[in-house]
Amino acid sequence: MKTFKFIPLFLFVLLSCSSDDTRVAELPDAEPIVLKTQFDNKLKNNNVFAFDLFKATYKNEDKANIFISPLSVDMALGMTWNGAAGDTKTEMQAALRNQGYTAGDINEYAKSLREALINADPSTKLTIANSIWYRSGFDVEQSFIDVNKANYNAEVKGLDFSSPNAVKEINNWCAKNTNNKIPEIIETISSDAVMYLVNAIYFKGIWKYQFEKKNTRDLPFTKENGTTQNIKMMNQVGNLAYSADENARYLEMPYGNKTFSMVIILPQPEKDMENVIRNINNDSWNDAIKNMQIRSTNLQLPQFKLKCDYDMEKAILPDMGMKLAFNSRLADFTGINKGGGLSISKVKHKTFVEVNEEGTEAAAVTSVEMIYTSAEKPQSMDFLVNQPFLFAIKENSTGVILFIGKIGEIPQ
Repeated sequence: MKTFKFIPLFLFVLLSCSSDDTRVAELPDAEPIVLKTQFDNKLKNNNVFAFDLFKATYKNEDKANIFISPLSVDMALGMTWNGAAGDTKTEMQAALRNQGYTAGDINEYAKSLREALINADPSTKLTIANSIWYRSGFDVEQSFIDVNKANYNAEVKGLDFSSPNAVKEINNWCAKNTNNKIPEIIETISSDAVMYLVNAIYFKGIWKYQFEKKNTRDLPFTKENGTTQNIKMMNQVGNLAYSADENARYLEMPYGNKTFSMVIILPQPEKDMENVIRNINNDSWNDAIKNMQIRSTNLQLPQFKLKCDYDMEKAILPDMGMKLAFNSRLADFTGINKGGGLSISKVKHKTFVEVNEEGTEAAAVTSVEMIYTSAEKPQSMDFLVNQPFLFAIKENSTGVILFIGKIGEIPQ
């Protein structure tokens, strides 16, 4: 088997940082995570998905700050993908950058990765939880439940969606699995909603070398629009891994036993953020990580806390090629319910991150709302009976006409 050293597999999920010689604890360096050789390209494809999802979010969100969890989105949609069929399944697989793998491979990989991540660093708290909530009485294929329980450790529960307690129960689950950082993912449950597939991730990592609070200063920060603001700027001097390419400079800062780390990416002086985002991809990322060397570094890093909220079904996921799943006429989720009529109505993604002298706390929740749509209603038409007409009374099972008549004028 091939050994993989886990370096930020999902760049924008886990942020991290480093310090000089003030160690939080003397921890031995982590043993590399080992996955099957057959998952070589799967690891690569996950990062391709991460960068593509970030770019699609950047393209479709007119906000100064973006923070997403590709891992959370991948987990929630991965569970949903297990219930897709036909062209819907093929399209979703391509959008998740899982081409060329069998369902067995994809699910085994998800299970192996989740279990490896949550056990990788005893000094870092990482939880990855999955759940499926369906409307009581809605017929869910047992095979769909079984595959998600086995590979995603998904909790599955039927709820009375008409009860106000249903919203509360789902949101309480999110709060519990994000240390209350994301206490709500849904506001109401629509009458045609039949299922929610939810992923929650919580991460709390302590810097391998903490910043000293006494060194934090009020300093100016130049915003995207060119104006400045005063912020809390943390400071430390230490030996950190660094690399650069023509577009950006990269600095890596470890947590705990170095299983997880944060990589800061700054544009080169003659470049801007637009240029960096346009050119960053899995290949440039791998080159930057591979070329890192330890450099004595005077680091200044802002403290910050951020909450983000995305409706990914509107443009982000369609931009990545996932369209059929949202089409109530064409979506095929017969793997969830043989009767069909299911489609995805919402993919809600919420995130939280706080970076300070001690470390980083981050959380994400992704909720996939499935709705049931019966046959489309025919368009209405005008039928104005304002002239003589015929009428009949019949027995429906046989079609036998019992009465027939004509009205040439309306009796008074």
